[in-house]
Amino acid sequence: MPMRREAFLSHIQERGEYQTPAEAERAARVVLALLGAHLVGSVRAELAARLPETYALILLNPLQAAEPLSPERFVRATAAWIEGATEQTALWDIGAVLSTVAAAAGASLTREVLLQLPHGYDLLFGEPQPT
Repeated sequence: MPMRREAFLSHIQERGEYQTPAEAERAARVVLALLGAHLVGSVRAELAARLPETYALILLNPLQAAEPLSPERFVRATAAWIEGATEQTALWDIGAVLSTVAAAAGASLTREVLLQLPHGYDLLFGEPQPT
């Protein structure tokens, strides 16, 4: 069952220490659009099914990526898409969104998502994996 939109945004707002839901919304839209470009097949569909409809659609209709972005490039791309963001604030935004996504997905699906991503994304999700 997907997380409700209000609960999803509330978690992001709390984890990101945002002043308003609009700030959480902005971060969620950008991070999910970039993430969706890196996921394929049933993993992307299953993750989308766990998110509120608005965010599921963003994940399923992502920004186009010519190649998978390393975690560092993902942070830079996020900073470029959020007005006034720096790499430091983008890292904060990513952490707030992806840790909420991991909570909605559960441990098993989060592991499957991480298998589709370049090495190092586990830290962005707040799910450090043993090396």
